[in-house]
Order: sequence, then C-alpha cells, then structure tokens
Amino acid sequence: MAVVLTFGTGAVDVASFTRLGEVFSSVMTGNLVLFGLAIARASAPLAVHTLVAFAGYVAGAAAGSRITGSPRPHGPLWPLRVTAVLLVEVVVLAGFAGGWVVTDARPGGAWQVGLLVLASVGMGLQSAAMGGLGRRTKLSTTYLTGTLTGVVAGLAAGDRPKVFDVRGTAILLAAAAGAASGGIVMLVVPWALPLLPLAALAVVIGTATFHHRAVRRSSRAQK
Repeated sequence: MAVVLTFGTGAVDVASFTRLGEVFSSVMTGNLVLFGLAIARASAPLAVHTLVAFAGYVAGAAAGSRITGSPRPHGPLWPLRVTAVLLVEVVVLAGFAGGWVVTDARPGGAWQVGLLVLASVGMGLQSAAMGGLGRRTKLSTTYLTGTLTGVVAGLAAGDRPKVFDVRGTAILLAAAAGAASGGIVMLVVPWALPLLPLAALAVVIGTATFHHRAVRRSSRAQK
C-alpha cells in the first residue's frame, strides 16, 4: 500500500512544483535548499512559497501524529488510526482538487498559496500516517532519501543478494511513475491531476477497510 501512496505523492509534487511556486509539497529538505536560494537571490516569492509549504507540512504531520498517537510495539500491523489519518488526507486533497478545478489548474495569488497549503498539509498527514505503523514497518511515502540509501546499501552488498530492498525499489519507482503520470496529465487534461493522488488514497483506504473488517471477524470468531 505504501507503493500506491507514493505514486500519489509523485503526482502531488508535480502539481506543486509546476503550478504552485516551484516548491515541493512533500520534500522538505528540498524546500530548505530552495529557501536558502531564495535568500541568496533576494526572491521574496520563492521564500514565501517555501515557508508556506514547510508550515503546511509541519501542521499536517503534527495533526496526523496526534491522531495516530504513539505506535504500540505489539499493536496491529495496520492500526485503525492510520486509516483515520488517510481519511483526513482525502478531505484535504478533495479541497485541493476543488480549488484546482475552479482555477482551471492555473492558480495565482491567494489561490496559489491556499492550494499549496492544502497539498503540503496532505503530505504531512500521509507522512504521519506511515509513522503510525511503527518500527516494525518503517516506511516513508513522501521523503525518500533514506529509502534510496537503503536500496543502494543493498546493492553494494554484492555477497549478500538477499539484502536487496525490493520494497524500497518499488517505492522509488512508484514516485517516478506518479511524477511521470502527473506530468502527462498536466499536458493533456491538467484539471484532472488531483484525481491521481485521490485514486491512490481510495485504493489504500478500501484495502485497509477490508483488512479491518477481516480482523474484526477473526476476533469475534475467537471469542
């Protein structure tokens, strides 16, 4: 499910970078670099957009973390609270989609800032949701530098082929696929771009709901 979510992340970042001030909605390290560049160039618009994206992401991550709470060492593999955070993300990205369509995929001024806030809040929520899975399932669907490092480390261990990180590789490929798909949609039907992350969330939430119901049925059967 992390692979599907990462696909949506790639599409959201395409939207934010191409139409929301050339900043990222999920890659905060990249935004910090852009903020430094804005200071060097005395570019107020770039500085504002990076700060807005950063603040939105932090707000989303904080809200999502409050919902998930501290991961339990022996809790379920996919807690119900993680799904709850993703449902909140759906609401946020649905608002983003509405604004995106209203502005004909070319937001400016206050619309641009507002949509950047929503996109960044959504990505912060998603990061918090993945953090709610705990250490047993250490995944990220937004910031992927650590994932890339793990894949490279596995490849470098030539005498231990089993170390190869298949899941990490799939997540990296999903980010690229999501960005490519987002880029294509931007060229053909730009208003439809928000449908990509929403569709990814729908698949994950639907799968998670099925999982939760199966767990409940199993618990009732054991009583």
